[in-house]
Amino acid sequence: MKKIAAAVTAFLAAAVIFAGGSKDSGKPKVFKIGIVQLVEHPALDGAYKGFVDGLAEAGFVDGQNIKIDYQNAQGEQVNCVTIAQKLINDRDDLILAIATPAAQAVANLTKDIPVLVTAVTDPESAKLVKTNKAPGGNVSGTSDLTPCAAQIDLLKKIVPDAKTVGILYCSSEQNSIFQSKLAKAECDKLGLKYIDATVSSSNEIQQVTQSLVGKVDAIYAPTDNMIAAGMATVAQVANDNGIPTIVGEDGMVQSGGLATYGINYYELGKQTAVMAVDILKNGKKPADMPIQYLSKCDLSVNPDTEAKLGITVPRDIK
Repeated sequence: MKKIAAAVTAFLAAAVIFAGGSKDSGKPKVFKIGIVQLVEHPALDGAYKGFVDGLAEAGFVDGQNIKIDYQNAQGEQVNCVTIAQKLINDRDDLILAIATPAAQAVANLTKDIPVLVTAVTDPESAKLVKTNKAPGGNVSGTSDLTPCAAQIDLLKKIVPDAKTVGILYCSSEQNSIFQSKLAKAECDKLGLKYIDATVSSSNEIQQVTQSLVGKVDAIYAPTDNMIAAGMATVAQVANDNGIPTIVGEDGMVQSGGLATYGINYYELGKQTAVMAVDILKNGKKPADMPIQYLSKCDLSVNPDTEAKLGITVPRDIK
């Protein structure tokens, strides 16, 4: 028995020494970061790229001390749920959800893994956090709330004779409903009439946009994921019929919209990365991290659309 006890003691001692050697080897922990993105379009792609670049600038490089598992749901809510479940089953150290439906899918399935969201207009009304100032759970992140009132003001400045505005958005996106209410309130202030033009699937975009021809003097589309992904279709119909489109973000302008006054999604992604570093490196809890916003907005104009519509947008307009 004494020999057995001695052997066990020696084995345990060797194990301790080996473990100590591994710890002292300086090999860093490799954090697993899962990312679910609702759909591919320039705004969300920019947020993803900004997040990855922001992590790298802070010393968290994919393939070195972090492992990123990026998944795209291709615009399907059911895919968001499937991807969210996979990332949770993989026991990722942190999950980033890009866009409201993706964020809701993840938040509904885990209350333990830290979750950051981005490109979500109002996390509170989307029921992702208790309040935007005090999230109180495992979810926090950055909002892409754009200056809807300023964008409607921009529309009025560019199209001063406009009487009626078509507000184009997806009826099932909470972020779009929230923004449409802000836009309508500003239309009321400016004495503009408006027509709700909602879609429930991407297949309806062309038909709904076409239905506005002859009824509106301009179209406003907020940062709506379905409309952003189908913006080329919107622009073709609108531009061919001489209807200016004021949109929610720069990617929609690049896809044929006339102009926007909005945020930079790449910078929004980088801001989200700073929050991720605080969680991974400094042990911060999402519950104690208020939702963050970008304060800087930029004017973006599509010169080709200007030329087609015969409209010149002053570059100093705000």
